Amino acid sequence: MHFSIPETEVRSGENGSTYVAYNIHVNGVVHCQVRYSQLLGLHEQLKKEYGNNVVPAFPPKKLFTLTPAEVEQRREQLEKYMQAVRQDPILGASETFNSFLRKAQQETQQIATEEVHLDVYLSNGQKVKVNILTSDQTEDVLEAVTSKLGLPDDLVGYFSLFLIREGKDEGCTFVRKLQEFELPFVSVTSLRNPEYRIVLRKSYWDSAYDNDVMDNRVGLNLLYAQTVSDTERGWILVNKEQHRQLKSLQEKGSKKEFIRLAQTLKYFGYIKFDPCITDFPEKGCHVIVSAGNNELNFHVKLPNDQIKEGSFKVTRMRCWRVTSSQVPVTNGTANSGTSGKSDIKLELAFEYLMSKDRLQWVTITSPQAIMVSICLQSMVDELMVKKSGGSIKKMLKKRHNGSLRRSDSQQAVKSPPLLDSPDSNREPVVKLSSKLTSVTLRGISASNDISGNNIHGNDAFEGIGDDDL
Repeated sequence: MHFSIPETEVRSGENGSTYVAYNIHVNGVVHCQVRYSQLLGLHEQLKKEYGNNVVPAFPPKKLFTLTPAEVEQRREQLEKYMQAVRQDPILGASETFNSFLRKAQQETQQIATEEVHLDVYLSNGQKVKVNILTSDQTEDVLEAVTSKLGLPDDLVGYFSLFLIREGKDEGCTFVRKLQEFELPFVSVTSLRNPEYRIVLRKSYWDSAYDNDVMDNRVGLNLLYAQTVSDTERGWILVNKEQHRQLKSLQEKGSKKEFIRLAQTLKYFGYIKFDPCITDFPEKGCHVIVSAGNNELNFHVKLPNDQIKEGSFKVTRMRCWRVTSSQVPVTNGTANSGTSGKSDIKLELAFEYLMSKDRLQWVTITSPQAIMVSICLQSMVDELMVKKSGGSIKKMLKKRHNGSLRRSDSQQAVKSPPLLDSPDSNREPVVKLSSKLTSVTLRGISASNDISGNNIHGNDAFEGIGDDDL
């Protein structure tokens, strides 16, 4: 998750006084608006619970009214503070930090705590209506949905809630995976756009884990609905004969056989992202990126209209990072979800082992860059579990059992954040069998940098017009 505070606002307080409000963005979208005193209160609570040695430094108080230059300096300091807390494996996963963000989100949107109906969709468009509180967090809503569907507790961890945008042309844009620090009802209603919806999908990559899900009737139905939907959207590549076979199995109601056949097809289990721009194999190329099977697949259109396709294995990515920068808005318009003052430009870059002795940076410019980064991170997580001989089923079950319930609101969140703690003293290259660490989150002039893991392997590279391999 990319935390930033790109802007401030002067607001009116009590008795006609004014104060500076800081807009906290997550993935380039406003999450909440807070005052310096609120963040200071969070800082003091974190210090009380974890000690001065763990909590990063906080911008000091000022006795007099801040000048514009001092406001800007404090904004930058608070941004770095929030980023440092989020990336710390203890602080970023703490209930103190996450509950602060949830409460701030609710207060910013001025949504009172009350019981409401929330529509959560399945991949086939079927609607599941659940009764929740507006203040229920992501795991609460996930539990409510899976409970209503009758999914066993030991399979809940195999699924997650995603915020998506359904286009008029039946396109589907993945915005993000809903996180522990947000309230799904508030997140989706605050967008004030019916195209946004919350969808339940599987949250693992290795199709071998489909067997665990298919052993249960409800799990089978969920996986089948997702597979049919992905096929109909064209995310799974199907020729005429395969389409005929799938259609026949669908008509017979042979769900397991349908999934088994789909598993053999190209791009099964991939997430397809919106068209974007890449600098590989040359700058300015249009590309469609898909994530799955421990790789990023590029479908590139070159300037001469030639089409190239190839894949980048995560085991050959030395590291990756996401950078954000503010781009002035023209004609007073901005993307949905931004403040209206500037657009956020997101880029994902990864350093790739093209050949034995040649590393090269590859960059994509996309509003979904952070979502792509999270996909890379979760692929690495699965590879590490498998490499260590662990069981993803136990890992997912532990993650679910460690989640919060309404009645357990005072317990600490046990599941780690998606991005591990930054480590400025990490080794330059970490082998896949070693523990992975993130690159430090740091400010770079007008942009900010969030990074993925250092990994190195020997998988074959399916090149995109690269004659060296």
